[in-house]
Amino acid sequence: MKIVILGAGAVGSTLASLLSQENDLVVVDHNSSELHRLEEEADIKTLLGEVSYPNILVNAGIQEADMVVAVTGSDETNIVACMIAKVLNKSVKTIARVREISYLKGKTKEAMDSGEIPVDIHISPEQLITEHIQGLIEIPGSLQVMEFGQGKLNLVAVRAVEGGPMIGHEIGDLKKHMPKIDSRVAAIFRKGESIVPTGSTVIEANDEVFFISKKGEASKVVNEMRKKEEPYKNIIIAGGGKIGARLAKRIESNHRVKIIESSNERAKRLSEKLENSIVLEGNVCDKNLLHDENVENTDVFAAVTNDDEANVMSCLLAKEMGAHKTVAILNNPAYVDLVQTKGIDIAIAPSQITIGTFLAEIEGKDVVRVHSLRKGAAEAIEAIAQESKTGKPSSIGKELGEISLPEGVTIGALIRDNKGKIAHDHVHLRENDHVILFLTDKSAIKQVKETFAPK
Repeated sequence: MKIVILGAGAVGSTLASLLSQENDLVVVDHNSSELHRLEEEADIKTLLGEVSYPNILVNAGIQEADMVVAVTGSDETNIVACMIAKVLNKSVKTIARVREISYLKGKTKEAMDSGEIPVDIHISPEQLITEHIQGLIEIPGSLQVMEFGQGKLNLVAVRAVEGGPMIGHEIGDLKKHMPKIDSRVAAIFRKGESIVPTGSTVIEANDEVFFISKKGEASKVVNEMRKKEEPYKNIIIAGGGKIGARLAKRIESNHRVKIIESSNERAKRLSEKLENSIVLEGNVCDKNLLHDENVENTDVFAAVTNDDEANVMSCLLAKEMGAHKTVAILNNPAYVDLVQTKGIDIAIAPSQITIGTFLAEIEGKDVVRVHSLRKGAAEAIEAIAQESKTGKPSSIGKELGEISLPEGVTIGALIRDNKGKIAHDHVHLRENDHVILFLTDKSAIKQVKETFAPK
């Protein structure tokens, strides 16, 4: 596939690195240093220039491209670039990152959906990040929460902790501990190495366990891997921008929410917009303010400003003062490993949250959803099972335990007739089943697609 990526920031660079092995791609940006870094690190073809200029797009090969992905820091540039790309190549698929919510509602959204504004797929990072943090709040003890089947199933990552009921026990004992809960452990990462779990695999402290369960039952599984945590109630959100405002709005009906915002004007707007949240004007790193607002009794302190340093420092301060769990958004992915486990419980790189949505679109109609895991090293996908149209061997009708899968690939669950179904070896695969798979080696996705939707 020929892909033109417009923008060499965190998302564009990550996407280019993930796709460069199997696709013909070029990255366009006006920043020569970013392009030079990409060329040096990943041997990726680049082009210097303004991404919305017709001559630059022509030089990038837009007239022969199958897809253009616009991920610059400007919504307007991304939309205009997609419009120009369609003028130059009517058949090119256009995907744009769009942050401003006003573009995604009302007549503007209708124009995008109808094709009047020729953006085939629009992706909102703020919405994805908000949903990600909300999942962490709703499932105490989780490291990552992903949805499949339009929310019917959750794939959850949890760090096993000494004292958890399942520590030192085989995975097969999970059913004995929870006879009424159906779940499946999809993968375990131990000391950085992946383990394909079997019923006899023993869970050890510090294992990173990925399991899949029906929505609403994930918390019970998490509590088997660590000491039970009560539902989170008291939440402080540091930063009242797009993410902070959206998060407060989504959780304020079920949680006691306080939001700290330094801008007087923005704080006033938030107080008018939010119904049950307390809006505080101040510095997120103000120790006296945090003390006055009882940060020591806070279940989750989420730092979501646009300033990485402010997010890091406020989380470290909140943790030192007694906050139970701290979550920080870090736009620089290099900071994530540096700060995680050093006062910050969960560090989130927006580029990693966003990237899966782009990958799902690139993989085609047989793949409904992709979640990029462990900084792109692993993936969880939702693929549609189809009969072969060319006479190739098909997996339809086989028991799941009989299907030959590449090493490191695990079937976690199915979506069938709009219902979630945990995968067991004796279950027969049917056409149009949505198969939830965990891949510890993302390079196996091509073979997986051939297994479930042979071309």
